[in-house]
Amino acid sequence: MTTPGEDPRLLVHAYVDGELDPAHALEFERQLAAEPDLAAERERIEALRQAIGERLSPESAPPALRRRIEAAVGLAEPARTASHPSWRALAASVVLACFIGSGGTWLALHSSSTETTAEMVVASHVRSLMASQPIDVGSSDQHTVKPWFNGRITEAPRVVDLANEGFPLAGGRIDVIGRTPVATLVYRRRQHLISLTEIPDGQSGTTAAPRTIAGYNVLSWNEGGVSYWAVSDVAVPDLEMFAKAFRTANP
Repeated sequence: MTTPGEDPRLLVHAYVDGELDPAHALEFERQLAAEPDLAAERERIEALRQAIGERLSPESAPPALRRRIEAAVGLAEPARTASHPSWRALAASVVLACFIGSGGTWLALHSSSTETTAEMVVASHVRSLMASQPIDVGSSDQHTVKPWFNGRITEAPRVVDLANEGFPLAGGRIDVIGRTPVATLVYRRRQHLISLTEIPDGQSGTTAAPRTIAGYNVLSWNEGGVSYWAVSDVAVPDLEMFAKAFRTANP
């Protein structure tokens, strides 16, 4: 698909735009699964496209956003009556333009980084359902699934057996959330799949209320320095039962 020495990142836009034929698209998906950096670039492009299409308007940035950015960089100052802008105002305009123009900082335009993470884990769940296999390693044995992540991510995930609670383990995969490869466990609930993504550095002891994004229920909680995100099309009571079973299970 690529010639020797060609940067495969040049094909990311074509893949995201659906311009690759089925054979090349399948080959490129194998590359995405094998190369976290390439998958991260795909995530960045898709996130930027979504932000531009759904969150940004062609109008000027809202005054409130401008004031927040000015305050964040120490450029806020009382309103002036002079007809010419001060150097601080000009500097703030430059900073604001950089914030808006940089794809790497599009998260700053969102009202909540938590909501952004929720959208990304749902997108990963949907992509897994569209793939030929929703998992990279398939096994109901937690002692097979957990070691598979060794060397692939920085921290080993918490993996528990919930078959007795009605949520048998199906396997696991690696997703890329915010350019970071993370572990996602996959459990079953009858004919449904539950993706449980574990993101390090979460604040301990907090739980978010269930929400629905694109028709999928999302439940998150933070424990032991890890943010857990459960996504599925099962009913909310089932998802809450799953979360409770996972949190109380012995490793």
